[in-house]
Order: sequence, then structure tokens, then C-alpha cells
Amino acid sequence: MSRSPKLIAAIAGTTALLVAGCSSGAAEKVAQDPSKPLELWARTTPGGDGEKGMQKLAAAFERASGQKVEVTAIFDDFETKLAQRAAQKDLPDIVMNDSSQLGTMVTQGIVREVDLASVKGSDQLLQPALDAAKSGDGKTYGLPYSAQAAALLIRKDWRQKVGLPVPTNWDQFVALAKAFTTQDPDGNGKADTHGLAVPGSTKRGYASWYFSNFLWAAGGDFIAKQADGKYKPAMSTPESVAATKWFRDLACTTKVVQPGAATMDTPPTNESFEAGKTGMYVVGPYLLPRFDDALGKDKYEVVPAPKGPKDATVLAEGGSVYLMAGSPNEAGQNAFAAFAISAEGQKIGMEGQKAYIVQLPVNKTVDIATVRNDPRWKVYADAYRLSGRYAPSIPNWTPVRQQSADTINALIADCGLDLNAELTKLDKQLGETLSQQGIGASS
Repeated sequence: MSRSPKLIAAIAGTTALLVAGCSSGAAEKVAQDPSKPLELWARTTPGGDGEKGMQKLAAAFERASGQKVEVTAIFDDFETKLAQRAAQKDLPDIVMNDSSQLGTMVTQGIVREVDLASVKGSDQLLQPALDAAKSGDGKTYGLPYSAQAAALLIRKDWRQKVGLPVPTNWDQFVALAKAFTTQDPDGNGKADTHGLAVPGSTKRGYASWYFSNFLWAAGGDFIAKQADGKYKPAMSTPESVAATKWFRDLACTTKVVQPGAATMDTPPTNESFEAGKTGMYVVGPYLLPRFDDALGKDKYEVVPAPKGPKDATVLAEGGSVYLMAGSPNEAGQNAFAAFAISAEGQKIGMEGQKAYIVQLPVNKTVDIATVRNDPRWKVYADAYRLSGRYAPSIPNWTPVRQQSADTINALIADCGLDLNAELTKLDKQLGETLSQQGIGASS
């Protein structure tokens, strides 16, 4: 996810520190000790289910290999703490982080290239997941261990009350959103429900992150890759303009989005759905256990995202095992990555109702239906396989997502802004960002 402009500037400084502190060191020969314990950093909340899942995977690897793994969960100030270790030329051996961070980590020079021939089972990875681990130069940095894609959650009891079908296209989607907003689906006699939950905040680029599901389904794009491998800004193309107008109208014209969406990141947006304030939510599978507890499985349904003007493309994401530069135990790094992507490791990572770290398996020999006896997970697996799309592997996706989030947020927060003018300004910003990264098309 992306961040605020101030934090982007801070990260830019951090990047310089990382490159100065680690890139040169990465080229140095490090004495190898295959018995040395592996230090693993996981980007997750300390003490939470994510940390428990990582510890379970690490313990299983230790039992299978005899290799010691020390797990550290970090969420707040993750980049800063990683930068401090890079400056000391003492990075952890392994980092479990978002796949979308690949470009940034490669640019920082803190990860080493993965030799797939040295990682057993890498040939069993699903191609889309493996492609997401490749940088723009075609080299692999990191191994995917988990994938996810978005689907549509609907308050089933509300839908049945208003008498409308599961939406399969945008017209039906808007009609259902309107009904949820105007027909008192919860029956409390108050006009206090809305059709769609939207995390529209600029924080970490949430507005852009969420909007991507609709932008791509309409045939639009943030940036467009050219035949020569360079990129052009694409938010002022007819398809992107139409998608942005449609999305904005949900907040400004039909008013089916929850009040205050422009200030909300995911926690309050999640609460709006589980508290019965919104009736639909496009989101990944990680919230199913939470909503099962809060609402009950019988109160909501999981269905494929409705087809847009082009198709039903949705955002695909995931997590990767990054093998950090300068490790004295590269054999151990490879072995842990191999275990995480193996059928055994994938199944261990998927176990449990809460402390699981694998959303959808990336190993093509693992059938999700044999691990989770819940057809809703197959909806997500199909969405990933048939409609999932990762953000492009560019040197740094963060500013692209953040700049587009700032604009989308402004447009839904201020319905009087000139949409075309704002998107034209955004394309200018994106063009400058692409040029700074050395991937901007000349015309």
C-alpha cells in the first residue's frame, strides 16, 4: 500500500540510506555458514494472528530441516527499522512482505536475485504469482508464498429483502446499491444504510488501491506499458475518465457510498460493513473470519465482482519471501523459501480459522477445496485465476499509487472539482514520476 507525500519524501531519504548502507555491501562476498540461525522479519502486527501463523510455519520448517528460525513481527515503522539494519549492513536473512514492495526493495538494493534452480519446487508456482516476483528487467527477486484477489461481499439478507438479484454487471450493481441506500434494508425505519463500503482515504494510497478494481474492469489504467517497455500515464484516457466519473458518481450523484468515505482507511470501512451501515464491499478473503464472527456466515454472501464495461478484472496481491542481501546462510534462505512454497508449507500456512498466512495457494498442486471446506474460498481462487491482475512491476509503485489516490480522494471529497482537469494534472504528475524512475516513454 502507498503512503502520504510527506512519508514518501521520508522513504526517499531512507532509500538513499539503504542504497548507501547496503548495495555496496551486497556485492561483497560474505562468508557462508549453513548452520547459522535464520532471522526472519514479518510485516505483521506483533502478537497478532499473522505472527502466530509465521511462527507456525517457521516451527514446521525447523522440524523438517533442523534449521533454526527466529521470527520477528513488525508493523509500525517497518521501513525505518529495516533501514537502520541496512545502514549497519546487518539485514535479517528473510523478510516476509507484500509482493507490491518488490520494485522498491530491488531499487534499494537490499534483496538478492533468486536463482530458481536453487529453490526446490519453484517450478510448481502458478505463473501469475511467479511473474509478480519479477522486476522490470525480468529477473526474479523473492518467492511468492500467498496470493489473493478481490470479490464482492453482499448483505444477503438485505438483498433478499429488496428483491434484487446478485449483480453481474455495473448497472445491476448500482441498482442494488441504490436499493440498499433508499429502501431501509435493515428495517429499522431510519435512513442510515448505504450501498457500498469505500476506503477512500489518501492514507497508504487506499483510494487508488480500492478504485483499481473498477478502473481495470472499465479498460482504464493508471499507467500504460508501451511496446518498448516504457510507460505512459493513462488516467486521462477516455476509458480512465469514464471509470473515474462512474466511481465518483457513486459518492456524489447517487450517494450510495458511506458518509465520510474520503477520510476512511480500511479499519473504519470494515466496521461500516460489519455494523450494518453498508451492504456491499469489494475486498479480499482475509476478512471472512472477522465478518463470520461479527455478522454470521448466513448474513452475507461472497460472489464474483460484477463485470465492468471491459471485463471483471480485480486487483490481485500477495506476499513474498524476500531473500535479503548479505546473508551468511544463503542455503538456509533457499531452503526456507522452498518450504514456504511447497505443498506442505502452503497447507500449513492455510490452516486454522484465524492464524493463517496463506490466503490463496500459489503452488499449483494445492487445491484450496481440499484444505478449506468452504465454497466461498473457491470464489476467491477463481477470481484470482480468471480475473486477477497485479500492479505492474516498476521500480517504485508507491508514488504512482499515492498520487492517483490523492486525486481520486479529492474528486470524491469535493464534488465540484473539474474531473477532466484533475485527471490531466494527475497524468502530468505521473509522467514526471515515471521519468524520475527512468521508465517514462518519450512521447
